[in-house]
Amino acid sequence: MKHSVNRPTTPDEDVADAYEKDELTLRESINTKMVESGEKENLMELVRDRLVECGWKDEMRIACREHVKKKGRKDVTVDELIRVITPKGRASVPDSVKEELLNRIQNFIVSAAP
Repeated sequence: MKHSVNRPTTPDEDVADAYEKDELTLRESINTKMVESGEKENLMELVRDRLVECGWKDEMRIACREHVKKKGRKDVTVDELIRVITPKGRASVPDSVKEELLNRIQNFIVSAAP
């Protein structure tokens, strides 16, 4: 049996697409409410403060300097630095900071629910 490139989607694919669209719509709705209420800015400030308190910001600054020193100051672009440091930065955010942020977001969603 040959498969057509233009074949219609299967019901499973339709359900998955609908779920992704609903999830995206829900995410957009939550984000909009967080921006309108000022909670998003509050959470961003909280994360900044926590990352400074735990030394994460200093670790990232050191990692950037080490990368620049290794590659040479003239041979490093900002885009390259972001590409190299971002995965390391995301992986090194302390679980306690992630947990606190998640709890605050969950509490916001519960309080904003109709």
